[in-house]
Amino acid sequence: MHSEGSILLIKHAAEIVTSTGTTARKGTGMNRLERITDGALLAKDGMIEWVGTTADLPEISHENLTIIDATGCSVIPGFVDSHTHFVFGGYRPEEFFWRLSGTPYLEILERGGGILNTVKATQSMGYEAMVETASRRLDDMLAMGVTTVEGKSGYGLDFDTELMQLKAMGNLNTDHAVEVVPTFMGAHAVPPEYRGREDDYVTFIVESLLPAVAEQSIAEFCDVFCEKGVFSVDQTRKILQAAGGLGLKRKIHADEIVSFGGAELAAELGAVSADHLLQASDKGIADMAARGVVATVLPITAFCLREKYARARWIIDNGGALALATDYNPGSCFSHSIPMLIALAAIQLTLSPAEILTALTLNGAAAVGRADRIGTLEPGKQADIVILKYPSYSFLSYHAGMDIVDRVIKKGQVVVDKRYSNLGGNK
Repeated sequence: MHSEGSILLIKHAAEIVTSTGTTARKGTGMNRLERITDGALLAKDGMIEWVGTTADLPEISHENLTIIDATGCSVIPGFVDSHTHFVFGGYRPEEFFWRLSGTPYLEILERGGGILNTVKATQSMGYEAMVETASRRLDDMLAMGVTTVEGKSGYGLDFDTELMQLKAMGNLNTDHAVEVVPTFMGAHAVPPEYRGREDDYVTFIVESLLPAVAEQSIAEFCDVFCEKGVFSVDQTRKILQAAGGLGLKRKIHADEIVSFGGAELAAELGAVSADHLLQASDKGIADMAARGVVATVLPITAFCLREKYARARWIIDNGGALALATDYNPGSCFSHSIPMLIALAAIQLTLSPAEILTALTLNGAAAVGRADRIGTLEPGKQADIVILKYPSYSFLSYHAGMDIVDRVIKKGQVVVDKRYSNLGGNK
């Protein structure tokens, strides 16, 4: 990604704005940001070495030096989209409109819609096509300032396709500028052949799939859709305990449709994050805050489903660590729009600009177990940086729903520069 001895210098930024630290910020701490006016940043070999004012810049050798004049621009950490399902086959547009016209989910399933539609399309996809389509999606995410993304399997629900999804993510992590964090989610739904024998499918995951995933080192996390009619609290516990025993970190799709005890289970098991949380109980949220489980909320999904939003404001006000993510997937949320996510967070979730930035950077990094090396702009962290085309990061919310990312830097290299992308524009 970076050439040896390469130095990046950003100077004269209108502001450099960042959270700090190597753990998720909780409660009122989410509002505390460092802001340096006329800011400068120095990175060497992809790592940040120094941050301060332009006036205080240390002496720099001029070999292999890239200088960026960020006059009039706000400089912030790269975004971390900590919950997506970006590796999949096929699309489900009809279903979007069926849902909007009030068709119940069970009827959508009967019409051949729902997650099993995507499972079929993903199972019939070749490996190369899987990598290529997912890579194009990463291009689009990168252009919106996402420098790290979590991706889940769970559209295979069989041995070969689950492993293929995870291998595709590993391939992309090596070849693409966006860093990919792979999560095994074989427990995303019960495949048709196991209907009525759900415990047998749990056994298949625990005894066959998880050991193969661990042996091949192709996932960092294990996630389970803990929900009424999908996987029970006991089944979820069994899968996640087995995953933990094999060295995988834990996540839970929790309390999305009904209050089901998923948040409480996440706290009990010390999960890294619990996600969705639309129906999470007060106790579940309190337990998560006490155990340091990151609460990841996905407002674009609620928006697309016309559901009430997760209680993000309540989570923060009660001492929780909140992350924001897109939940990009072909069914309930066919969007990875960071501008839309930020607009919903500001307008519907009533989060402050500082809370939104923290949720999408440091806390997103914590939700994927990377807060020690990404998510903030400070010495010792990776130089994953977004330069905005406005002088204040508050424009992320204020310029509602608009993409204001000007340049994206990954590990000290400029990987997106929109100033030169206009057709017919002069360089």
